[in-house]
Amino acid sequence: MSTCLEDLTPLLGVNGTGAADYICRKFSDASYAVDNTYLLFSAYLVFSMQLGFAMLCAGSVRAKNTMNIMLTNVLDAATGGLFYYLFGFAFAFGSPTNGFIGRHNFALESIPSSSLDYSNFLYQWAFAIAAAGITSGSIAERTQFVAYLIYSSFLTGFVYPVVSHWFWATDGWASALRTDDFLFGSGVIDFAGSGVVHIVGGIAGLWGALIEGPRIGRFDHSGRSVALRGHSATLVVLGTFMLWFGWYGFNPGSFNKISSFYTSGDYYGQWSAVGRTAVTTTLAGCTAALTTLFGKRILTGHWNVTDVCNGLLGGFAAITSGCSVVEPWAAIICGFVAALVLIGCNKLAEKVKYDDPLEAAQLHGGCGAWGVIFTGLFASEKLVKQVYPSRPAKYGLFMGGGGKLFAAQIIQILVIVGWVSATMGTLFYFLHKFGLLRISVEDEMAGMDLTRHGGLAYVYHDEDESQKNGIQMRKIESFPTPPSV
Repeated sequence: MSTCLEDLTPLLGVNGTGAADYICRKFSDASYAVDNTYLLFSAYLVFSMQLGFAMLCAGSVRAKNTMNIMLTNVLDAATGGLFYYLFGFAFAFGSPTNGFIGRHNFALESIPSSSLDYSNFLYQWAFAIAAAGITSGSIAERTQFVAYLIYSSFLTGFVYPVVSHWFWATDGWASALRTDDFLFGSGVIDFAGSGVVHIVGGIAGLWGALIEGPRIGRFDHSGRSVALRGHSATLVVLGTFMLWFGWYGFNPGSFNKISSFYTSGDYYGQWSAVGRTAVTTTLAGCTAALTTLFGKRILTGHWNVTDVCNGLLGGFAAITSGCSVVEPWAAIICGFVAALVLIGCNKLAEKVKYDDPLEAAQLHGGCGAWGVIFTGLFASEKLVKQVYPSRPAKYGLFMGGGGKLFAAQIIQILVIVGWVSATMGTLFYFLHKFGLLRISVEDEMAGMDLTRHGGLAYVYHDEDESQKNGIQMRKIESFPTPPSV
């Protein structure tokens, strides 16, 4: 506004101050409308990722649990919407506050304001339920329905918002948006959430799956891995493409606005940075997909579409942290290493007999951690100054920026792992102790669609097969965790 007045007033003459003020205010209003429309459109894209999660999860589980996993995805969004409205958004962005947790704007009180509008809530809610969706994949096919409701409420209403406050709020203790007291004089650059979203969801799922134990039959009596393949590669591919599409709201949309010039009067502005972010996102995912394709071919002798889809998503999870502050060539390095990280994490999971039907902890936790480290290595000085103009120019270690940003990124990984382990790990432990976490052996063998949800997701005959086979819905009871097979 002040720049507009300075430029326009001399052109309108001595008596043109009022006209200049009027014109500049109208331009400011138009810019505000454009930015909010862009943010709302990005929110819609991120929300479409819920369909991607649902289809990916459905295709990755066995047919007898399809109804269950799709219902949990629907309720992640619904439960998350209510609890993020009541508590989560305030804990994350309610200011003025301290560096640890927000204290204002519960139930969107005093919204809209000079700094926040309803579009900000909708966009951040879509991020929160994405973290919950990651966790639901890790504990699929063996978890009681009530446990989903409890963990989803706690994650979206408290655990995730606190982390997002630390790194994304203007007064978060490690946020790159602070104007003073930066962590290591730098702050953490986690632009769209490799740490805030993906590590949070991955570590939460890790604890849930560890405490529950593997699915029945996942490892044989000698401890060897037995593949329990998902029932539909078609749904996996559909879900992957939906997630790919939604990621263009996830990463580029994290600018929150698009109508800002980087140099007044020049053609180069934030819209160019938005486009570059979409390009780096694309290159990282494509590179990871191809690396996984050939890597798994060497290891297994097969061209496996499911592995390629997971590799693609691993590349996206990794580039999410530094997508706005790295050059396109660096995104290729990010995707290549992300694929190797995912393959390595999956090998480790087999050795320690860890069972995650969607590889969610390995993909989002492992590749997300690599993405945070990658940013500390390859962030460009020029791009950091553009995207974070108010912060000190600390950039990537490999780009000549020293080690302060890299150290801040490592701190981010450690504190997120510690926080989520202390909160979600404790929650899953008590759910297990009270018999609310894992379903019975009988239900797991029959499949939850028949025993908990009224029938299979796919109808093959007109006759009611559940009655024909003598399997009926019954009162749900709590059972202890079954012994490992």
